[in-house]
Amino acid sequence: MEVENISAAIEAILFASGSSVETERIAQALEISELQVKEHISALIDDYTRAERGITIIKLGNSCQMVSCKEYAPQIRKVMDLRRNTPLSQAALEVLAVVAYNQPVTKAFIEQVRGVDCSGVLGSLSSKGLVEEKGRLELPGRPLLYGTTENFLRCFNLSSLDELPPLPENDEDNGEANSEKYAEQLNILEQQTSVV
Repeated sequence: MEVENISAAIEAILFASGSSVETERIAQALEISELQVKEHISALIDDYTRAERGITIIKLGNSCQMVSCKEYAPQIRKVMDLRRNTPLSQAALEVLAVVAYNQPVTKAFIEQVRGVDCSGVLGSLSSKGLVEEKGRLELPGRPLLYGTTENFLRCFNLSSLDELPPLPENDEDNGEANSEKYAEQLNILEQQTSVV
């Protein structure tokens, strides 16, 4: 394929998909290297930014997705008659922070850090698509392991978990203080973006 056609093909794939697509799958479909796909995606993102378009491409780990620009969210909501989801509660932010910074984790670990039951909150975060089961721990009872989802990255405008703000250094081993630090970091992220 010629270079111009590769960018157009990537654009068409992402548009038609409607959800995230792994760069490896795009590379296979176009019979080019994954590095070339990433270069074309970066070029497309730059083009969209320079042209001040209403769409862009976001990177989500080893995947990417075509999305509308967040600046136009109010207008999109009006046209599509979408209600803004209620913000996450403090408890949900704390659980999400513990999972994000320590994943994969068990429910027991989260409860140990927070000091309270988190069944309901985990269920709520799962239904919002922010947390998912990542397997089972090889211990008696085989407890479930939880981790964040691609939707978590999308909602908090992160390309990967490496972009999470670093936790402040502290010698304190207080679980409640730790969960507050986690939640504080996610609050900072939530103020910069909006959880859908």
